[in-house]
Amino acid sequence: MPGRIRQGDVDEVKARTNIADIVGEHVSLKSAGVGSMKGLCPFHDERSPSFHVRPQLGYYHCFGCGESGDVYTFLQRMDHVSFSEAVERLAGRIGFELHYEDGAPAQEHGNRARLLAANEAAEAYFAEQLGSPEAEVARRFLGERGFDGDAARRFGVGFAPKSWERLTNHLKGRGFSIEELSAAGLVSQGDRGVYDRFRGRLVWPIRDVTGQTVGFGARRLLEDDNGPKYLNTPETVLYRKAQVLYGLDLAKRDVAKSHRVVVVEGYTDVMACHLAGVTTAIATCGTSFGVEHIKVLRRVLGDDSGIGEVVFTFDGDAAGQQAAMRAFAEEQRFSAQTYVAVAPDGLDPCDLRLARGDGAVRALIDAKTPMFEFVIRHTVSRFDLETVEGRVGALRAAAPAVAEIRDPALRPGYTRELARMLGLELGEVERAVRSSGARSRASADGRRDAGASGASAPGASGSGSSGSGASARRPQPGPGGPDAGARDAGEDAAPRPFSITQLPPDPSTRLERDALQAMLQFPAVAGADLLHQATDTRFGNETLAVVRDGVAGALATHGEALTVAQVLAEVPQPYASVVQQLAVAPVPHRTDSELTAYVRGVLTSLVDRELLRQKRELLGRLQRTDPADLDAYARLQRALVDVERDRRALGGE
Repeated sequence: MPGRIRQGDVDEVKARTNIADIVGEHVSLKSAGVGSMKGLCPFHDERSPSFHVRPQLGYYHCFGCGESGDVYTFLQRMDHVSFSEAVERLAGRIGFELHYEDGAPAQEHGNRARLLAANEAAEAYFAEQLGSPEAEVARRFLGERGFDGDAARRFGVGFAPKSWERLTNHLKGRGFSIEELSAAGLVSQGDRGVYDRFRGRLVWPIRDVTGQTVGFGARRLLEDDNGPKYLNTPETVLYRKAQVLYGLDLAKRDVAKSHRVVVVEGYTDVMACHLAGVTTAIATCGTSFGVEHIKVLRRVLGDDSGIGEVVFTFDGDAAGQQAAMRAFAEEQRFSAQTYVAVAPDGLDPCDLRLARGDGAVRALIDAKTPMFEFVIRHTVSRFDLETVEGRVGALRAAAPAVAEIRDPALRPGYTRELARMLGLELGEVERAVRSSGARSRASADGRRDAGASGASAPGASGSGSSGSGASARRPQPGPGGPDAGARDAGEDAAPRPFSITQLPPDPSTRLERDALQAMLQFPAVAGADLLHQATDTRFGNETLAVVRDGVAGALATHGEALTVAQVLAEVPQPYASVVQQLAVAPVPHRTDSELTAYVRGVLTSLVDRELLRQKRELLGRLQRTDPADLDAYARLQRALVDVERDRRALGGE
């Protein structure tokens, strides 16, 4: 390892680097007077910009949280690199050759730089393999979705051969060690040793906001692939899925320029949108849109003026509706106006482009509906408005959403619209909205008082139903405690430890918890087939859903011989304690036969619940389908038959 970088070189690189260019890759900056620029602080969550950069001086300072430093400090804080790595990165950026005090040659790599280089080499390898005869299935998959070779090259799409070690050997031949490949998440470790993580799959490079490849997302293509439909890079020092947004590197300039971002649900949807001219589209990577994503997005969006737009697109099915409601739970974290765009026939942007062309995708985004209107209509649709009880229930459920509207000029209009939808007197609806707003403010005040005193405010936990007021707008409880991620800007309170005893006691959550316990503790008893089916079901509890994803990732690599350690390696660190608790919590059994019956029974119930949900959705779609559309009607009927067959097989019939 070379010695210290010469101080003269450190100073020279700093003098040649415009700090505004570096900061601008992470934060949308605007003029703040002579010689100063400002934006939303990247080191804490805030609504109004307090992060200032002075390019001529080469320094930044946040008046909100106190963070300050020069361009090297910024890179160290943002990208978790050492001082030497920060200097080396900037030197490479401007083509400056560094010198070291002991006369050694310039350092070729720091740890992070090596991992990035490994990912870059893997990306090039995957892209090259897309042209191989073996990748015909991948090219066909792309072609059937309207993507040609130019589209694949534009987004760096590649193919991982169905091999245990071809990528590993390729990268070893280029000087990367097994330790580096493992740290980058490119290889996995199992009974047979080290092997390629991605095999026989279509691969998308996932890049950070600066355009560096930090991980990969891989789509299942082959029938004998028993892994999850999408398999991502595990959590590494480079890749944190809760903070990465696919396509943001391509979209960031247009997002900052137009103050609009379109949030879609998958890699192919991002591709379709960009190719159709919606160049502000981004997507999450195998996880729900959450608080950390919002922090990243708000900085690029310059989300402090309230003039921006965030447009969420969702599938028209039940899962899409649920995703929209989850997004609504975080809506107030944006200053920008939020909207929802759902195609009338429920097509996602990729399928919409394929069916109706680029113009239909642009029209979908232009025909967006305000988030509040969408949520209010969705909420009301769950009630039978032909009955008094239904109208009262709908009012109680929808009034908090109206009360939460930030713009006071819009609130009266939505109040009148809600009264019209329910067929109720305007005064009655106005009183319900005012009451909901008062409960929301009282709940917020109670939380602030509790945070100031370190104790719970009297009555703070019993001031309304779970669907009303501010409580309906807060994130679901997770490993960081029920208030994790919902603190005011600048607060730095330690998160509360999460216990599985805090999980809701409803039957659905209890089933998900018991199923995960069974999968973690007795995978061999469950068997590979049932494990794969169980991890492919939808979970209502978001915390348990993360653990399910961890089990799925470990299962894809290790099969039914998976261990808790392998699952721990898959999940984000804050969820490790949840995995550990589920792995030691007692299950109700006595004898071996009772254990087998219990494990298979609880997993069968989970899978049956998923099949029942699918049946319900198919019946609804069948009911809405025009019988004259014989092809669509026949497809839905066949799908119903398949679901019923699977349910009978599950029950042993």
